Amino acid sequence: MTSQSSISLGTESVTLSYDQNIITQDLSIHIPEGKFSVIVGPNGCGKSTLLRAMSRLIKPQSGQVLLNGKNIHSLATRDVAKVLGLLPQSAIAPDGIKVVDLVARGRFPHQKWFQPWREQDQDAVDAAMKATSITEFAQLNVDQLSGGQRQRVWVAMALAQETPLLLLDEPTTYLDIAHQIELMDLFQDLNRLQGHTIVAVLHDLNHACRYADNLIAMKSGQVVATGTPNDIVTETLIETVFGLPCIILEDPISGTPLVIPKGRQ
Repeated sequence: MTSQSSISLGTESVTLSYDQNIITQDLSIHIPEGKFSVIVGPNGCGKSTLLRAMSRLIKPQSGQVLLNGKNIHSLATRDVAKVLGLLPQSAIAPDGIKVVDLVARGRFPHQKWFQPWREQDQDAVDAAMKATSITEFAQLNVDQLSGGQRQRVWVAMALAQETPLLLLDEPTTYLDIAHQIELMDLFQDLNRLQGHTIVAVLHDLNHACRYADNLIAMKSGQVVATGTPNDIVTETLIETVFGLPCIILEDPISGTPLVIPKGRQ
């Protein structure tokens, strides 16, 4: 996995809907290049819908998603897949597929018709499995694995794609706390050491505060605040966005905001 080329992603006045139910309206955001951006917000606020739109899975009702300054829906699928990788929220593997074969599917954008499997393809698959600690599962069927193990396989497939831009929809789902931190550290390394631009939807506010360079807080389909966690995360913001009374302390490890819910007294 090598350093990544320049990339830009954003939305311009997009309105997104499901079955005439408007989720976001006239939403414009810019994803800062080379940064680790995290989108947070309550359930149903539109954060996963926004991520799906930015990955070209949903076509806006109006407005456009811009990838390197071009409408993403005007670009060829393979060309998009060479620069943008997606870890979806609820991925389903084909029946009976082996772990190594699913991870290898991440190499699809880099292969041409009838081109033989190359050494660089195998190197990318091996590196992705090692990075996600699934090498020992390579010859097992995906459906034999636990939910957390399967999640790491999907992450590995996204990493094997070797794209400069990586979109992650709740990447720590099903994982225990140790594997959550392991994956978040991996994403941070991909960002800081290898130059990947990363956009993740997270539910854990303290993970978001610790790892994000750029935090995007959403409510009811709109961006309420954006900036570094230290600049925007306040007790008022958390109560406004989540309806959660809390206190904010400084994380003694990272120096970032640490959200402590008040709960019932």
